[in-house]
Amino acid sequence: MIEGLFSTTNYVAAKHMLDGTMARHEAIASNLANVQTPGYKRLDLAPSFKSELQNAVASGNSASLAKLKPTLAIDTTAISLRPDGNTVQIENEMMNLSENSAEHAVELNMITGNLLRLRMAMTGKG
Repeated sequence: MIEGLFSTTNYVAAKHMLDGTMARHEAIASNLANVQTPGYKRLDLAPSFKSELQNAVASGNSASLAKLKPTLAIDTTAISLRPDGNTVQIENEMMNLSENSAEHAVELNMITGNLLRLRMAMTGKG
């Protein structure tokens, strides 16, 4: 019975969204660490992950959701404003870091809310 609670579409989707923000955080950290590396190409969460996640949620199929894995890819839309070819712009990365942190907090609250409801159902206490 408890497995059913953790395999609902909403819970699995929230978990994968959290995985996506974690992967994006790794990309942002890598970008910031390589801001002075000549020729470094900016990384980000692969754009296909978001569309695949949306399609899986729309289908309501938990099995297809469970197969999703966030991956990182070179950001082909990033352009270099420097002669060394590095495509990282520190101001954009700091803004992305702030945005990603906010998304992570929301997703974490969604998962925590599910667990708190489970605890209340089991113990009768909030």
